Amino acid sequence: MRFILALFIFGLSPNLVSAQSHIRSLSEGMSSPLATVEQVAWVAGHWKGKAFGGDTEEIWSKPTAGSMMGSFKLSEGEDVVFYELCLFRNVDKTILFQLKHFGADLKGWESQNETVDFPLVKMTKDVAYFDGITFERISDDEMHVYVRIEEEGKVEDVQFVYHRESNN
Repeated sequence: MRFILALFIFGLSPNLVSAQSHIRSLSEGMSSPLATVEQVAWVAGHWKGKAFGGDTEEIWSKPTAGSMMGSFKLSEGEDVVFYELCLFRNVDKTILFQLKHFGADLKGWESQNETVDFPLVKMTKDVAYFDGITFERISDDEMHVYVRIEEEGKVEDVQFVYHRESNN
């Protein structure tokens, strides 16, 4: 996961999760459970938080046409560190979470045809576990996202705490 490596290159300090891991992985031979994007409709909206020494923002559409599109921005003061374009999409009777990274200048990090893919591991009413990233609804106005970082033999989970922006 290049964006994770980039975060450490930029010298950012993430919010490390010290509690029990919220991240799941697909085991060899395991397939994703049946699911649809409507089951993660609660992610739709405008979310803000703090992580990696800066401000984070995610904006998600409601489910339509078998997908939800989202954007992520990490900024420090007046400077954007990077962006992501994200999708939850129905694929083969389950959900796939995909993203692409972009620098502040909108130059892509992945090649033109490359995406970072996270297959679904488990789905509950309030938690969507993807292989390496988890979305958890705490309340209608709070969401936590956990991302697994693997670098130089170390594995750490990073927590993003988001609060829904008002509709004003």
